[in-house]
Amino acid sequence: MVATLIRMTGDWDLAEECGQDAFAVALERWPRDGVPRRPGAWLTTTARNRALDRLRRGATEAAKLREGAALWPRHEADDGDGEGHADGDDGTVRDDRLRLIFTCCHPALPLEARVALTLRTLAGLTTAEIARALLVSEPTMAKRLVRAKGKIRNAAIPYRVPPAHLLAERTGGVLAVLYLLFNEGYAATGGADLMRHDLCAEAIRLARALVSLMPDEPEALGLLALMLLQHARRAARVDDAGDVVTLEDQDRALWDATEIDEGLGLLDTALGQDRAGSYQLQASIAACHASAASAADTDWARIAQLYGRLAPLVPSAVVELNRAVAVAMADGPAAGLKLVQALEASGALAGYHLLPATRADLLRRLERHAEAAAGYREALELASTKAERRYLTRRLAEVTEQGRPPSP
Repeated sequence: MVATLIRMTGDWDLAEECGQDAFAVALERWPRDGVPRRPGAWLTTTARNRALDRLRRGATEAAKLREGAALWPRHEADDGDGEGHADGDDGTVRDDRLRLIFTCCHPALPLEARVALTLRTLAGLTTAEIARALLVSEPTMAKRLVRAKGKIRNAAIPYRVPPAHLLAERTGGVLAVLYLLFNEGYAATGGADLMRHDLCAEAIRLARALVSLMPDEPEALGLLALMLLQHARRAARVDDAGDVVTLEDQDRALWDATEIDEGLGLLDTALGQDRAGSYQLQASIAACHASAASAADTDWARIAQLYGRLAPLVPSAVVELNRAVAVAMADGPAAGLKLVQALEASGALAGYHLLPATRADLLRRLERHAEAAAGYREALELASTKAERRYLTRRLAEVTEQGRPPSP
């Protein structure tokens, strides 16, 4: 609905406000009048009417009003399912949401701004969620979003899909959006639950649409493979109480074999093009886990090697932290701890709860219980989901108990 309004008005803020107005009207009328037969169409029409009213009231918005009125007949057949097509599009991108992601990822904007704006506008993530995903403060992210919207407005960047031969220059931003959307679903940055299944499902759906659009793009294949291989573990990642189950303790019989097989097949196809990129390397890491019959059978040396290849492509402290874990599993916790301590000294992951949590886990494995307890306490102060906090609390209790001197 918001995407439709943006196409109609060219105004991000107006679209979001009128979308919110439509939901407010629905909350008022639907309990009294009943839910419409096509709720999506009702909301879209109501929001569109609000937008047109707002444009009519602004004398300086006459040009936008004419544009909006001209668009109206085209949208009357749009029932809110997101499959309408905008005038001027060449029909290359058939999925409405994917088409709008390509539109937001305009090369005139910095890559991070493209990703943030798309996640905020089309994926519905909050500014705080996007800030956590991109490891920046919420005020900083809010300013970047404002600047991105302002640049689109002031530079009159057209809100349309580029022709097929120009799609490639936007592919990097689109892949990043889908990757971060899936990550927010796979490991939520806030709330009661570890996972947000709706976001994972939507990211996978859009990744499938992207692969259909660009079947010869190995990174699109790699990203879809990565999502499927990770998503296959969803049933084993939390127990019946909603508590975190670590990878080594998961019941692999609960993993989705069909998704694993599909992911492995997609990865083979991608790697066969001999253009390995960051998403293919991450999918290869996930494949190592998915292919291991048990935790003990995991090829951690191979995983550490893959992280070593990934690091130059994705110069990220998070990648280095993951590599440290792989090194710890392959060469022992002391080797991994040395890498973690170097990361801490750099300050690159200050405020990131998984850094002290990883340090604490390695110290626990080294039976340095008091130091491990301090790490778990630090991670607890930073963790934002209840599921993660419960897991860290359990670990803290374990190392505290283990660190007590035996009773006389």
